Amino acid sequence: MSVSIGEVIAVEGISITIKMFEDSNKDVLFFAGEKYKGISIREHLLIQRGFIDIVCIVEGEFLDENKTEYEGNRLIYTRKIKVRPIGYYKDNSFNEGVKFLPMIKDLASLISEDKIAAIYNKNSKNSLSIGKMLKEELPVYLPWKKLFNTHIGIFGNTGSGKSNTLTKLYTSLFSEKLLSIKNKSHFILLDFNGEYTSEQLLQTTDKEVIHLNTKDAKDRFPLREDEFWESETLSLLFQATINTQRPFLRRIIDGRNKYAANADSLAVYTKAIFRDVFSSAAQKPDCLELLRTISRIIKNDLLSEKLKNISWYSQGSKFTLLAGSTVVYFNAGGTEYDANLKADVDQLSVNVDHFDELLLRANIRLCNDLLHGYVQFDHIQPLLKRIESNLTGLKKVLCVVTEDQVRKVLTVISLRKCSSEVKKILPLLVAKHYYNQHKNNVQNPPDKTLHLIIDEAHNILSEQSTRESESWKDYRLELFEEIIKEGRKFGMFLTISSQRPADISPTIVSQIHNFFIHRLVNDRDLHLIDNTISTLDRLSRELIPTLPKGACVVTGTSFPLPMVVVVDLLDRSKQPDSEDVDLETLWN
Repeated sequence: MSVSIGEVIAVEGISITIKMFEDSNKDVLFFAGEKYKGISIREHLLIQRGFIDIVCIVEGEFLDENKTEYEGNRLIYTRKIKVRPIGYYKDNSFNEGVKFLPMIKDLASLISEDKIAAIYNKNSKNSLSIGKMLKEELPVYLPWKKLFNTHIGIFGNTGSGKSNTLTKLYTSLFSEKLLSIKNKSHFILLDFNGEYTSEQLLQTTDKEVIHLNTKDAKDRFPLREDEFWESETLSLLFQATINTQRPFLRRIIDGRNKYAANADSLAVYTKAIFRDVFSSAAQKPDCLELLRTISRIIKNDLLSEKLKNISWYSQGSKFTLLAGSTVVYFNAGGTEYDANLKADVDQLSVNVDHFDELLLRANIRLCNDLLHGYVQFDHIQPLLKRIESNLTGLKKVLCVVTEDQVRKVLTVISLRKCSSEVKKILPLLVAKHYYNQHKNNVQNPPDKTLHLIIDEAHNILSEQSTRESESWKDYRLELFEEIIKEGRKFGMFLTISSQRPADISPTIVSQIHNFFIHRLVNDRDLHLIDNTISTLDRLSRELIPTLPKGACVVTGTSFPLPMVVVVDLLDRSKQPDSEDVDLETLWN
């Protein structure tokens, strides 16, 4: 049984024109005990083509003059609508896609709410409920089997509700599937603004929160020793240039691996560089300043005081030692070193952590390379300055461990109280740490999954950043582009949330499978969405700039058709800490 409301009068490609019957302009109708929505923009209807019901969506309506009919002295207008087919019902089952088209004189009828729900909510028993459709107000269920094994993008302007959507999505998943997820999947959330550190997403029994702070060390992100002492990691941390500084770091690591990496070996290495600097025939004045730095790193005050009185005599190409009023010259290969420094150097000891060890080895290696003519001081010295300045902050947010720690289901890494420099570097290190670890340990096909969630992703995935060199920006983007292009094969999936999708690398956006698009008004953002998402129809795209708060267009490979969904608002205790300030309450 059906409620006929018009007939087909034109078919042009997939654009269909329907002439409406009189009295068909109703908001809601009830027929045979079922509720039907009236015809308006974005509503659905059926066109009967034999035993097939073609499902169409209304794209526009207009009035057409009927010059052959008059009512008194008034011209009669005929109401017509433009519709587009989106699928068809066959044997009471909905199939998406355009396979059948109507013919002229085929009847159009209203579609019941039950049939609309069946279009968008197939297999709702195995799906997650996140909200209701904006127009029809029917509950929306997302297929978790098809959604969480894909890359997800959540976009929207500030205050549009994207943080609530991200939270609702994963809160629903953990609520329904936590027991199945344990020991099978690990979720990492990079939280730039500290919005998910309380009761959001999961209870504390299954959730680990790492509060990173570059001013007052509280928690630290654990990094394995073999990962820290890796040229790629150190290059990442200290933005080493490709041609000179990265080979220098590799020589540091090769030297550490070649000889025993312990305090005794490091002490012997340190003593040797003092002897070589003051006895080498190829004297380098820059080495003296490096020795002062080495003495400071190992906290040897006696050597530091003596080195203060030693200077470089450029005319004679010698070192001079001011002892009272007497000047002693250090000749190359002479005995002055034995008389003035050897005893103190022989007694030195080295007891440093991994960070100071890196700085110590870098200064010793530079001394050695300068004496042998391997490098130019001006090429390597900027790297040493970056290492020294960055280590101050990194010591407070990183710790080097010998083995991996036991992980909970969800790890939230809060970067709210980190410096801008650490906010730029650390997410790359975290992503690289988890990606390489997962890729090396997972089976084929993957027996475990890893899900990296990045809130405010434009902070680290932007192509517009001017705070860094081009080579460093390329390295940063290449890492995440590799993850999003190759990670799916290893069971690693990325979820990114951002208020400026146009700032994010187009390569990354183009690899996203499913989108939750809240209100966007910037032309660049809309242009990117329009040219990237093949599953977005024209009507849904035109709605994006005018979407109300909390509403989003859901589209992608996991959904047969785009949907406009109002995401349910979570309980206050589970909402992200991103709500607007209530000025009335604050100022009163």
